[in-house]
Amino acid sequence: MNRLTSFLQLPEAAHILDLACGKGRHSKYLNTLGYNVIGADLSPSSIAYAKQYENDSLHFKVHDMCATFSTKFDAIFNLFTSFGYFENEEDNLRTIKAIKNGLKPNACGVIDFLNVYFVTDNLVEDEIKIVDGISFYIQRYLKNGYIFKDIAFSHNKEEFMFTERVKALSLDDFERYFEQAGVQLRHCFGDYQLNSFNERSSERLILIFS
Repeated sequence: MNRLTSFLQLPEAAHILDLACGKGRHSKYLNTLGYNVIGADLSPSSIAYAKQYENDSLHFKVHDMCATFSTKFDAIFNLFTSFGYFENEEDNLRTIKAIKNGLKPNACGVIDFLNVYFVTDNLVEDEIKIVDGISFYIQRYLKNGYIFKDIAFSHNKEEFMFTERVKALSLDDFERYFEQAGVQLRHCFGDYQLNSFNERSSERLILIFS
């Protein structure tokens, strides 16, 4: 967040939208840097949790990221692979358009996504993680243009199974969305140190557009 806000040269007390903020981790930190922040997420439970941290310059709202926000912002951030989970393919483009429509003149949108080529080249198909004494059995695989993660575990003699699915979007895919939405890619970074993007070796795909 420090590197990103410094690179964007955001003015003091700039208005930032943290889109798909979850429980507000990034929103809270951005607020400590002196920015006016709104964290928005589709999950009412996540927003209800995040609201305990609200203050005069930090607010949280339930919001569908496919829809344009009612306020204009100096920057809109979509961080930590919070894109590409939609049931409908067209919602990816709708989200890009909504970000565009929520930006003030000369403002930027930022999407922090996984680098699909790095992920597929280094995919750990089977893994067991133990957290608080619970064993989580994780399977990862590619299918029909999506990266899937199946998570199975037992707790209190009950069996649980969850599946996460994210669209395997490449830089070319995002550039196509940007063209259709009428925005331009300004910068492309490959990690949180804001080094240049390399298709095979970069862990992240960080896109700055306006």
